[in-house]
Amino acid sequence: MDEFDKEPTKEQKIWQVVAAIPQGKVASYGQVAAMAGLGRQARFVGRALGKLPAGHSIPWHRVIRSNGQIAFPEGTETCQLQTEKLRLEGVEVYKGRVKMKDFQWQP
Repeated sequence: MDEFDKEPTKEQKIWQVVAAIPQGKVASYGQVAAMAGLGRQARFVGRALGKLPAGHSIPWHRVIRSNGQIAFPEGTETCQLQTEKLRLEGVEVYKGRVKMKDFQWQP
């Protein structure tokens, strides 16, 4: 069995889904988990995104809570970075939240 026959890891499945989220759209952790075939493992999605290798191009910033909230504590550097990246793509972020009805990815 060579490397191309191996089943992707749970992390790789998550990264593939996140890589497919189009610019200007967001998805919830739970939505990513379901699309990756992992059922209701939303918390695992957050852990997998935390394991992204340095220099990656996965748009981690497009994944937020199902209520539209950015998961990082307000005022933290990571929260500010995520907000900035989303705004650069045209996603409206107000008080740490995104209107899911306007910006949620519907593949």
